[in-house]
Formats: sequence, C-alpha cells, structure tokens
Amino acid sequence: MDIALTLIAIAVAILLIIRFKVDPVISLIISSIFLGLSTGVGLEETVKQITTGFGEIMGEVGLLIGFGVLIGSLLQATGTFRALVEIIARRVGGKLPYAMTAALSTIFPSIYVDVQVVLASPMARQAAPVVDRKRGLPLLAGAIGIGIFAGYVFVVPGLAAVAVAGLLEVSLGRYLVFGVPIGLATALLTTLAFRGLLRAGLWDADTDIDPDEEEHPEHPGHAAYLARADAEAGMVPAGTADADLDDPDEVPERALRLPLLLRLAPILVPLVLIAFGAFMDLFERSNSVIAFIGDANIALFVGLLIAFVIGRATLGTEGTEGALSSGFRTTGEILLITGIGGSLGAVITATGLGDTLKGLFSADAGAPVLVSVLLAWFIAALLHFAIGSVSVGAITAAGIIGPVVASTGVDPVVIGLAIASGAMFALHVNSNFFWMFKSLLGLSTKGALKTLTLATSLGAVVSLPMVLVLGLVA
Repeated sequence: MDIALTLIAIAVAILLIIRFKVDPVISLIISSIFLGLSTGVGLEETVKQITTGFGEIMGEVGLLIGFGVLIGSLLQATGTFRALVEIIARRVGGKLPYAMTAALSTIFPSIYVDVQVVLASPMARQAAPVVDRKRGLPLLAGAIGIGIFAGYVFVVPGLAAVAVAGLLEVSLGRYLVFGVPIGLATALLTTLAFRGLLRAGLWDADTDIDPDEEEHPEHPGHAAYLARADAEAGMVPAGTADADLDDPDEVPERALRLPLLLRLAPILVPLVLIAFGAFMDLFERSNSVIAFIGDANIALFVGLLIAFVIGRATLGTEGTEGALSSGFRTTGEILLITGIGGSLGAVITATGLGDTLKGLFSADAGAPVLVSVLLAWFIAALLHFAIGSVSVGAITAAGIIGPVVASTGVDPVVIGLAIASGAMFALHVNSNFFWMFKSLLGLSTKGALKTLTLATSLGAVVSLPMVLVLGLVA
C-alpha cells in the first residue's frame, strides 16, 4: 500500500507540474503532504518531517549550492566562460565539438545550465560551417547539450550532482573522484556516437532548421554561412577580436585583460582542494588540516573569495554587487527545490516505505548491483521524462531511493551516479531548457529533438555501463 500511495503522490506532482503548470516547489510540497496524511504519518509528524527533511538537506548542500552559484555569477560577469569558449574554438580546429563538450562537462558546471547554453550557442553557430559544412551545427548542438548535462549531474559543483550526493549522504570528494571521469567520458563518447548518427543521414537542414532563420547569416543556406564554410581562415572569422567576446558595456576591458587561468582560479582551486582531500582520505593519509581544506564547503568558499577579489579588482564595487545580486536570485529557487526534495525523502522515510522497498533491492535478486543500479536509473529516467526537469527528476529519485540505499548493499556513490545517469534521459518538449536551446541555436522543434533529446538520451545510455562497472568494483 505504501508503494501505491507513493506512486500516486509522485503522479500528483507530475500532473500538477505538467498539466496545470504548477511550480515544482508547490507541487512537491502538496505531494509530501498528501503522502504523509494518506499513509497515516499524521498531521504533526508530516509537518515535522517536511521541515526537518528540508533542514537536513540544507545542512548538507545549502552552502555548497549558494557558493557555487555565486562563483558562477561572478565568472560570468568577468567574461571568463565566453573567453574560454573562444580560445578553445581558435586552438582546436576541427576537434571543436569534443573540446567544447569536454569543457562544458568539467569546467562549466559551476554556472547554471541556462547561462551555459547562452554563452556557448553563439560560438557554435559561428563555428559550425567550418567544423562541417553540412552537419556542423547539429554536431555542435549535440555536443553542447550532452556536455552541459553530463557536467550538471556527474561533476561537482554541478547543482544536480551536489543535490544527489547530499540526499544520499555521499561525500562530495568521493562523488567528484568518480563523477568527473564518468562525466567526461560520457560527454566525449556520446559526441562521437552522435557524430556517427549524423553521418548516417540523421540530419535534414530543410526540416531541422527553424524556417524563420533562413535570413540569418548562420543559416546553412545563407551566403555568409557558405562563404565561411569555404574560407580557409581559422575557426574564428577574421576581424573577431578578444574585446568582442562580451558586450563591452557589461564586461570591463580590465577584466578581459586578465589571464584566463587566473580568471578560472575560482573553479580550479576548489576542485583541486576537494580532490586532494578525497585522495588523501582514500589512501588513509588525511589529517585534520587536510580534512579542513578539502571540505567542500571550505573549498568552495575559498573559490568564492578568489572570485570576489577578482570581481572587485575588475568590475568594481557596483559591478561585483550586481553579479552577486543576480546569483542570490538564482540561489533562492535552487535551494527551495533542493530542500523540498529532502522534505519528500523524509516523509517517505516516515511512511515506512523503506522496509517495503527492501525486496526490490534485496541480495536475493541474484545480481544485486545490476538490479539496484538499473532500478535507480529507471526511476530517475522516468521522473525526468515525465516532469521535464533534470534536477527535479534527480532530486525526487534520490528522495525516493535515499531511505533504502543502505539496504541495497551497493556503494551509495554508485546509486547516486546511476540516478545522475538516468536523470539525463530524453530532455524534451516539457523542459524550458529545450525551448531556449532550440531558439538560441536556430533549430526547428524536430531539429532540437534530433540534437538535444537524442544526445541526452544517448548520454544516459552511454554512462550506464560505466556506472555498472563501478558498482562491481567499488
């Protein structure tokens, strides 16, 4: 009965989000209340579980999410990410799709996914004809899509990665150590497989490009597009200067003059500190000082301090405060949805569902790792497909599975990565990101389905065997 009521509660949330366009925060609270009352948890206990669940997950990941979003906001204001994309485009030539997807999946996760596609799409459209005259745009679009979401779910401080790790009580150091290679490999292998599909005839520019884009200089039929494709200049057309990387009204010249490596320090330093602490702990060489500097909260705070100093030196007081204010606005929404994912998980625990679900994850299944990983992947994939949000799907799946993860006998980091893998599956028309992606890259709905939806689906399938192998050896 507990399983049936839980499924009904999740279905209620999905129906509210999709059919009635109710915000996920409100929808998940309604579902949590319904589940608590319908399973006999009681009025007072339901409220208690909602509030304590929220508080517990905030204690795990609240600061991490806040620090990560603020770092990303400051780096965006200094033009760091666009400069990185531009440099990659100039230096890697025809390998641009692999370079972009690698960068998006490993360096960019500290910035929110919507901002990533805004920054990456202009370069994709600019470089597409040089990468491949006929298939350059869809190839780069697919590479951008899988790169963004592989980083988002697998790589700390990607917000979905941080939330899943927190809900499953996995240390971010361990998640980072295992998540980075899986995220990077997923992005690269998916881009390679996607390129093969394009060569097999997947793409049709006549139907897959937005017809309203025909007069745009990035449209494959436009003379300017063909001229660039035939030109033998580098990846960046002549006349594109470093000062053009960002709107000069938004990014001061002194910010653009800083070495890129220095501007990336707010990301690189925390990752090095977290990884260092994780490896020292893994090899039993840690001590109190290493544990302190390797703690994800401290490491990201160090990164925020570095970003703040760079911001004050280049953007000035007003510019820095503006970037931080933008980050604070984004943080609120993310913290709410993450916290309420913890609330739902706490209510599920209070229903006693954990004991009921043990049979689904029991060692009697004959292949416990396989069954546990596949079930976690399937739950996350189903929730994401229905709800339309990678983060909400991953958080909800972690909330459902979290109470019983100890009974699986599988390392929690493996279950977390399985959820991450499944949560990428088939990002499609019920996602706001889908429509932003379509518009920014000048694709038709069919073209966006062939690129973003197919690439994320491939990524979910490509990453699953890697998680299974990790489950067998971890």
